[in-house]
Amino acid sequence: MGRRFPVLLALLVCATLALGAEHYPLRVGPDHRHLVDQTGAPFLVQGDAAWSLISGLTKEEAEKYLEARRRQGFNSVIVNLIEHKFRGPVNRYGEGPFTTTGDFSTPNEKYFQHADWVIRKAQDKGIQVFLAPIYLGYIGTDEGWIEELQANGPEKARNWGRYVGKRYRGFDNILWIIGGDRNPDKTREAVDAVAQGIKETDDRHLLTAHCHPDNSAIDQYRSEGWLDLNDTYTYGIVHQKLLGDYGRQPAMPYVLIETSYEGEHHASAVQIRRQAYWAILCGATGQFMGNRPMWLFDPGWEAALDSVGALDMQRLYSLFMSRQWSELVPDLKHEVVVDGLGEFNGMDLLTAARTADGGTVMAYLPTSRPITVEMSKVSGKEAVAWWFNPRTGDSSKAGKFPTTGKKQFNPPSEGDWVLVLDDAARNLSAPGAARKNR
Repeated sequence: MGRRFPVLLALLVCATLALGAEHYPLRVGPDHRHLVDQTGAPFLVQGDAAWSLISGLTKEEAEKYLEARRRQGFNSVIVNLIEHKFRGPVNRYGEGPFTTTGDFSTPNEKYFQHADWVIRKAQDKGIQVFLAPIYLGYIGTDEGWIEELQANGPEKARNWGRYVGKRYRGFDNILWIIGGDRNPDKTREAVDAVAQGIKETDDRHLLTAHCHPDNSAIDQYRSEGWLDLNDTYTYGIVHQKLLGDYGRQPAMPYVLIETSYEGEHHASAVQIRRQAYWAILCGATGQFMGNRPMWLFDPGWEAALDSVGALDMQRLYSLFMSRQWSELVPDLKHEVVVDGLGEFNGMDLLTAARTADGGTVMAYLPTSRPITVEMSKVSGKEAVAWWFNPRTGDSSKAGKFPTTGKKQFNPPSEGDWVLVLDDAARNLSAPGAARKNR
């Protein structure tokens, strides 16, 4: 009953090709838990951090990157419209964003023509751009535009927002990111002015914000009135912050926008996987991975296109797209998986979710150990059990079991695993295969 990852990849590529630009721009779904596309279908953000894409690459290089990510099933990228330090502020063609350095009232048309080209190329490939118009920069560094923003003041900041909002209103594949690695603090008035300027001239696209680590967008910007999408950003215990954002009231959809990047902070392959699986099973409407040298396109970025993390994210996407992922509700009270949960304050925590009708249960185990499931939480008379290997994309059937009482499950081997339980009467395909009757 096993199945090989090349088959998953072929199916995933077909699904990505089918996702045309007509699906954008995204909007908030009626449940206020998910983003939906223009057809009303739930949209699972499968993202990559490509901060320096516009400033750091030639057109040929940018197309190579975007095509690789399209083939791998990524549908979203994070990009700085103007880059202050990393691969900037001048782009590869020698053009800076302003004709007068640091003066937001002097946009350089040649620079923005190149930015337009990159964003349109992403749209051609079905990829949306989470676009940061004024990256502020991490505290204590010269990485961002914080000093220039203060020098320009709120009125120029608002006009800058009006300019970029008007310029990109007609682009379908945009979702705005305000800020960047920093809370607004003393620059709040100017930061808010940028967002308000965008809203004045662009009523088509959603806005989110990128704050200082361990600050979600909603912590800093809910009262400003323009925030549409929350996000989680932490280098702490990721699942705790994710569950905290899921529990916000009133509900707001959120994504895992940043945590440990592949190639940084000694992050292991399993760490990159577990934070992504935690995100979806904790109720996020998607997640971003990051890789160094990829995010700033340092030497070696082309070799990193096929990194372990990128391949693992393909497998994750194929798994969740093979089930009604948007119907999954986190098992907050541990009523579905009742034993083998791991340590809540640690990195081995099992996260589980169940569709509201009980048709599917999914549980991610960061480490291999026996777990116990309350089988009555699965609908129907029998449940089909599957083990999905997030390291290979293979799935294997573990048997059929009555949906009564408690049942212990043991992963096939060491490593991280996903247990999938389905109502047998629904005759669903193996996890990771194309969903039937889509």
